[in-house]
Amino acid sequence: MKLLRYGSVGKEKPGIVDKDGNIRSVAEFVSDWNGDALNAKTLAKIAKLKTDKLPLVKKGTRIGACVARPAKFVAIGLNYADHAAETGSPIPKEPVVFNKWTSCIVGPNDDVMLPKDSVKSDWECELGVVIGTQARSVSKKDALKYVAGYCVVNDVSERAWQMEHGMTWDKGKGFDTFGPMGPWLVTSDEVPNPQKLAMWLDVNGKRMQTGSTKTMIFDVATVIAYCSKLMTLEPGDVITTGTPPGVGLGMKPPVFLKPGDVMALGIEGLGEQRQIVKKYSANR
Repeated sequence: MKLLRYGSVGKEKPGIVDKDGNIRSVAEFVSDWNGDALNAKTLAKIAKLKTDKLPLVKKGTRIGACVARPAKFVAIGLNYADHAAETGSPIPKEPVVFNKWTSCIVGPNDDVMLPKDSVKSDWECELGVVIGTQARSVSKKDALKYVAGYCVVNDVSERAWQMEHGMTWDKGKGFDTFGPMGPWLVTSDEVPNPQKLAMWLDVNGKRMQTGSTKTMIFDVATVIAYCSKLMTLEPGDVITTGTPPGVGLGMKPPVFLKPGDVMALGIEGLGEQRQIVKKYSANR
């Protein structure tokens, strides 16, 4: 299933994509796509619905983030060897874990706003993993059983704040609008192998990133098992799993986002995003 949320900011409703690509409402059956609804029992109930009989959502309706505000938005850094190399970083011996603040989450096609005085904002196409069952110290062998589904994430990053203002990456990762998510949460039954997904990102029509999840240093199962030892992963939590090479920081000379730039990105089977970069404003 392809699950999504549609409607104006702050008033999104839960939907599902039918076989013809139309958005259908499931608001009669679930209040939202959040931790309470992303369990196996609820998803099984939704899977039995005849989608062509559900209320049709008007074409052109805004699509919001595919998961309602998760309790945790965990991120993994330097998880592709070629990306680590382009940034001049050693290959990590264990997953690099940091946070993106949940307030950064926006819809897949919403504008991305540069932070005030930003000089080094960058793009990162990533595979997002959405937890469906509480996971605490789970094994790698069982880890994928705890996944509700997968989505596209743009881990937008302000490199100056990430790398030049102390030791914690979180500072550069959680600015408002720095977490476009969606368009869909594709349930795990439709993604039998999350390590075989092609991914790409363009800036102003120029291909910047081309990669595949098969080149991850730590695969999805390893990441889930590792994170579950550090924290209890709850239904609705999102883990974004790292980016392939082609980020602006790794170019010679580096290239960073500026107002008016357009980012387009996607992952095989999980849909596409498009964001226009805007200058800082006190009001989103």
